[in-house]
Amino acid sequence: MADEEWSPAGVDLTTPNTARIYDYLLGGKDNYAADREVAEQLIEVIPEARMAARENHAFIGRAVRFLAGEGVRQFIDIGTKLPARGNVHEIAAEVAPDATVVFADGDPVVLVHARALLAGTPRTAAVRCDPHRPEAVTADPEVRELIDFEQPVACVLDRVLHFIGDPAEAAAAVRRLHEALPAGSHLVFTHITHDPEPESGGDVGEVFKPTSGHFWGRSRAEILDIVGSFELVEPGLTYTSLWRPVPSRPAVAHPERTFTLAGVGRRR
Repeated sequence: MADEEWSPAGVDLTTPNTARIYDYLLGGKDNYAADREVAEQLIEVIPEARMAARENHAFIGRAVRFLAGEGVRQFIDIGTKLPARGNVHEIAAEVAPDATVVFADGDPVVLVHARALLAGTPRTAAVRCDPHRPEAVTADPEVRELIDFEQPVACVLDRVLHFIGDPAEAAAAVRRLHEALPAGSHLVFTHITHDPEPESGGDVGEVFKPTSGHFWGRSRAEILDIVGSFELVEPGLTYTSLWRPVPSRPAVAHPERTFTLAGVGRRR
């Protein structure tokens, strides 16, 4: 766990933070007592929360590895959470050591952590971005120093879209991102769904009240509408553990209990 007596300057240790809660669920060390308390309450409501976080993280890894194998060399992780072991820059480098990765987030807590963790890592940057307007990152001067928007770019919206309350606004944000990217680019996304257990939504909302973030679980049909400007590659929209699973990895008994739908879309 993170040292409660030390944290990067500007980090609030008393307010639970969704990025650090996710880090705790993944078994990371960049979290504090307030984050762990909320995470444990979430586990009481959704016992599979740790498994869901692991499968979400594993999906992002498989998607990035797939795209790097397809020749993509530029990645922008929007709403990055905390760049931890096995995150986008490390996975991309396994396949393509020359890959460039930009992390973009609107949460100052995440940015403080990200810049500290990425210090000295070549071909990476962490920039401020409003996840409600993901296309704005394409105009950021620091981003343009690293990313060539004449070449394909993979944008990762990991657990971002369900923080946009209005589904029409979420769909508009994805359309604007689609328009800002060159042909051959891709969107990697995950989105919380309430389909497996609609009645749990209220309890989960209560758990996350102390945090600075609130999310909306949506149905499969609603999520398809939101990402509809991109053409989904096989196997389309599916639970995280079912998207191109690694044969040697143990299968998840109940994929729907990840409560997360995911996919990779292509911009023609």
